[in-house]
Amino acid sequence: MTAAAELTPTQYIGHHLSFNAKPVGDGAFWALNVDTLVTSVLLGIIGIGFMWWVVRGATAGVPNKRQAFVELAVGFVDEQVKGVFHGDRRFIAPLALTVFVWVLLMNSMDFLPVDWVALGTHHISEHGFRIVPTADVNTTFALALTVWGLMIFYSIRVKGLGGWIHELFCAPFGIKPAWMAPLLMCFNLLFNLVEYISKPLSHSLRLFGNMYAGEIIFLLLWMMAATSLAGTAFAALLGLGWAIFHILIVVLQAYIFMMLTIVYVAMAHDSH
Repeated sequence: MTAAAELTPTQYIGHHLSFNAKPVGDGAFWALNVDTLVTSVLLGIIGIGFMWWVVRGATAGVPNKRQAFVELAVGFVDEQVKGVFHGDRRFIAPLALTVFVWVLLMNSMDFLPVDWVALGTHHISEHGFRIVPTADVNTTFALALTVWGLMIFYSIRVKGLGGWIHELFCAPFGIKPAWMAPLLMCFNLLFNLVEYISKPLSHSLRLFGNMYAGEIIFLLLWMMAATSLAGTAFAALLGLGWAIFHILIVVLQAYIFMMLTIVYVAMAHDSH
């Protein structure tokens, strides 16, 4: 009998959506999700290793298949950056490529059957490893907050600390007429604070929500397959359709996260 048949639906989903969390210190608030961290780091190493392998074998003549594939990916990302950001792309383009490849690899872990993963990692953790890092809100928030930090850094670097503070209080509504300046400055600050807070929230929760929902749907289909022969056939048909559609979601979410990264950093270079 399969794991899905031995557990209730709630227990089965909870079993596979539990993290291998290790508390930090004596308190219960801070904890490290070991499975998320290990998988993220390993996928980052794999991505860097693949790029290094391609670069090492690159030739000036006719490129081989892997070199041509990477050149297409690099050219595609560079074109996206060029269409949004009109300054020096020596940092922004590699940043966008890194974000796209890493998020794409993390999203792709959703294609591995959860029971197979749990079976192979149950000796490490009671619930096995949860190997979709982007289905962990801590991962997506960490990525979004990193981009948010870069946005603030470039805002101060390009406009100066005084210029950035001036923009916070004087844009987008201005401060004229003068007798309304204090009220307008308050409105400007509140408006900019809402914008600064909403960016990392929307940036992170969009990716997390899509990948988490994908996990839930795969688990529900897997439970349906365990009910009966007819359920297995129906779940297999639905699962095939959802897997094909999920390929689009995996790639599209990585692309959207990359594009928002480019847009936010580009906005930091612009003045109202």
